[in-house]
Amino acid sequence: MIEHLDGAVIATGFDVPVEPLRRAAHYTGEPGCIAEARSFAAHFVDQLRTEWCARIGERASGEVMLVVSELITNADRHSNGPYILELEGTDSAVTVCVYDSSDALPLRFPKDPERVGRHGLEIVHALAAEVTAERVPVGKRVRALLTFGE
Repeated sequence: MIEHLDGAVIATGFDVPVEPLRRAAHYTGEPGCIAEARSFAAHFVDQLRTEWCARIGERASGEVMLVVSELITNADRHSNGPYILELEGTDSAVTVCVYDSSDALPLRFPKDPERVGRHGLEIVHALAAEVTAERVPVGKRVRALLTFGE
């Protein structure tokens, strides 16, 4: 914020951009990692509510947990090594990124109510405003952006 005083411009210190809240966690693939990732994400959402005064309802919070569950489950099933969960958020959005050691990009299957399983990416696409997957030097990164409404 900038105040004007008789033609002079005085910086008040509130015009500095604020960095998003960022947290990351590393998982080995041992039993219980998916539950740990969900707990980590729940704590992150609580931090957004507290530190950013974000209005994140129970439905939006549940959507974040579901996207984390689906992406971590995919990393657990399809990679040959550890994986990383990165969360970044503001009062209006959360980005969920999962890095794993497999360079095979995930496949999104067409909708098929007869198919048993393999609906994870379909669910992520239904909940997220944007989903991307790309190869990185150590494997791949899958990113989902979830936005919050008023």
